[in-house]
Amino acid sequence: MAADIQAGTGAFNRDEVTAIIREQLADILEIDPAGIKESSSFADDLGADSLALIELVEAIEEELSSRVTDFRIDDEDLEDLRTVRDAIDYVMERLEEA
Repeated sequence: MAADIQAGTGAFNRDEVTAIIREQLADILEIDPAGIKESSSFADDLGADSLALIELVEAIEEELSSRVTDFRIDDEDLEDLRTVRDAIDYVMERLEEA
């Protein structure tokens, strides 16, 4: 199901999505957001386990729901998200489908 952007609120740009993901990851993993790069691997570089990734997905969905209706990250797509860049690209692609 494609997300619908609510009237008058506009879409997110890549920098906003990157900031959301970085801030949420830092909060979940209790690390400094400055150490989170687009090339960072969730497991290898950041030490994120599957539970942390699920928490990240929930946090992203909640954050984006303020301006996007029905934004969802499909569970079956979660295994393809290995780096921060993968997550950013995925979210941007889903937003563009709206």
